[in-house]
This record gives sequence, structure tokens and C-alpha cells, in this order.
Amino acid sequence: MTTIKDKERETMAMLILNGKSAQLPAVRQAVSACREAGAELAVRVTWEAGDAARMAEQAGRDGLRRVIVGGGDGTINEAVNGLMRLPAEDRPGLGLLPLGSANDLAGALGLAQDPLAALKAALSLPLRPVDVPALDGRYFLNMATGGFGAEITSSTPKSLKRLLGGGAYSLIGALKAWQYRPYPVQLRWAEGEREASLFVLALGNGTRSGGGQHLTPAARIDDGQLDVLILSDFASLGDMVRMRRELQRRPGEGTFVETFRTTWLSIEAETDLPLTLDGEPCHRRAFRVEVEPHALSLALPDDCPLLSK
Repeated sequence: MTTIKDKERETMAMLILNGKSAQLPAVRQAVSACREAGAELAVRVTWEAGDAARMAEQAGRDGLRRVIVGGGDGTINEAVNGLMRLPAEDRPGLGLLPLGSANDLAGALGLAQDPLAALKAALSLPLRPVDVPALDGRYFLNMATGGFGAEITSSTPKSLKRLLGGGAYSLIGALKAWQYRPYPVQLRWAEGEREASLFVLALGNGTRSGGGQHLTPAARIDDGQLDVLILSDFASLGDMVRMRRELQRRPGEGTFVETFRTTWLSIEAETDLPLTLDGEPCHRRAFRVEVEPHALSLALPDDCPLLSK
């Protein structure tokens, strides 16, 4: 891989661009406009899985001070995992150019969606320290989900995501709602433990997942804690209605809804539990999630709603 010359490191930023977005006219125009305005911007385009992680890691080893990721939540997740391979002092700051179907993280952060405005912001906004949670060594920046929510995200066809955007998740959820099974689990965290018959689990560093669902609306990306949402199993349509009402009354607890904050959480399940990390699917029967406080720097506006006040 081509490396950056020493004299270019201090001022150059690298845009790691998802290959599916590389030929979008609006993206090409945004890159050209920023370069014409004086930005020293190198562009790398992904070809296959793992490229974004390798490129992000190499950018840090080359001494670049800022990496911008152009893509959806999955591309961002991959690049974050590449940056986290580096020693903390070598990690470049991270900017976001949202180009996915849902853009849950960028939307919650209050970042621009227009490519030119987003790229300008990614190049110029101040870098602010943010937390990075890890699930058994796999990092995520926005949210991990488990149970039914993870089934929805991982089973939504990519073609349908592109066609419907965030609405695709609601459609798939409606189709699967009458076929789901609960997941018996044992939960442990810093302040407690309990058993649960799990319907949905959300571990939020950010607030949104699944195409705009506000699962952990009180989460802050720099407070050193996970915001945990547990939805327990329900037996009837009436129970589902009560669950929705309890969700609207958060942070109060209810029969079906539990919320709390913690620095770590471990889970043991009776069967493989479907999970997503920033929308990327995996399965675990047992795992531990913990937060690495202020592990990365993210380009964010002063009024970012996910920053602690």
C-alpha cells in the first residue's frame, strides 16, 4: 500500500471511501470542491471486506492526523476497528461522510447528510474525545443490539435497505413479529445481575439503531458508560401495547422495560444470541462488553447532541 511522505503527514487527511459510493457524482464533486478550496485530501477506495480497517490502520502508521470514512455504519465500524489496533497516541482523528442507507450514528451526532457539507465538516470540525465499547475485542462506536432487534437488522436484504432506507427495518420487523422466540439469558454488570427472557437488548454508546429507532435516547458518546435497554418477553398483543407505553415513559422502569447505565456487561445465553455491532451481524452464547473511555477523537460540532454537557 502506498504510504504518505513525511512532509505531507501533518496537513493531509485521508478519505476512506466505500467502493460502492466511489462513483457517486455528489461524492466526486465534494472531493473536488474541497481540494479546490485548499484541502490536502488523499482518497482510498475499498474493494473487499477488511480494506477499511487496513487503510485506517495504515493511515495512523503513516502519521496522518485525520481519517474520514465515507460510507454507512458498517464501513465506519470497520475503520474504527482498524484505528483501535494502533497505540492510543498514534490514532488519527476520525471524521464521518455518511453515505449509507440508515446512517444511524451520523444522524444521532447531528452531522450533515449532504456530501459536500459533510466532507467540509469532517475536514474542519474540532476533534473531541469519545468512548469506544468492545465486545470480546470487537469494537463498535454506536450500538450493539441483541435478540429480536439484531434479527431484524441482520436479516434485512441490502437491496431493500437501498430502496426503502431506514423504513426497510420496520417492514422486516413487522413480517417477523409473529415468529420470534425469546432468549433466556443471565446478565451481570457492575451493580447487579439477573436472569431475563430477552426480547430486545440494546447497548448504546449512541442513541439510534435499525434505521432511526431511538433505543437508548439518553446515551452520551463521551460519558464512559453504556446505556443498556432490556425488553423482556411478552405473551400477548396487550403486553406489546404495554411495552410500547413503558418505552415512552423512560427512564422509568416497568414490567417489560429495564434501563440502566454501566461500564461493563456480561451475558450468558442458553443458545446462540443474534447480535449486531453497528449493524454488523454476529452470534455469541457468552460475551462481555466494556467501555474504553475517550479512546478515539471524533470530528463533532459544538452543539452535538451526544456530547455530555
